[in-house]
Amino acid sequence: MSEHRSTLEWKRNTPDFRYETYDRTFDLGFGGGLKIQASSAPEYLGKAELPNPEEMLAASASSCHFLSFLALAAKHRLVVDEYRDDPVAVLEKNAEGKLAITRIYLRPRVKFEGEAPTREKILSLHEKAHEICFIASSLKSEIVLELQE
Repeated sequence: MSEHRSTLEWKRNTPDFRYETYDRTFDLGFGGGLKIQASSAPEYLGKAELPNPEEMLAASASSCHFLSFLALAAKHRLVVDEYRDDPVAVLEKNAEGKLAITRIYLRPRVKFEGEAPTREKILSLHEKAHEICFIASSLKSEIVLELQE
């Protein structure tokens, strides 16, 4: 077992505290000392230039899949030169009628050194990466893999 901690800090910086006007900007801190600002999504009166929880969930699922894929590729002695993903988290009402991230689309594009493995081999590695990804195993959301070339 391991524990992974972060911090969240927020302070009111407006004279009032009304839904329409309070600042949704907050600070996130991580174990290595990195701190970032984040906000709610613009649809919920947040700042578009800052990451929001929905984007961070998509990024978390994508980065876990990416790291799992790299580990598998290395174990199969495949040399990955580049990896890019443009994940999308879909926020909509779920079966219970609650707003939820119901699907996360991962769209990985991988470039290998030398001759690339077959599409079937790449798909097999991605499917295995999905199976071993801690984040994917933790979510109720469907994670849809759409390989890009």
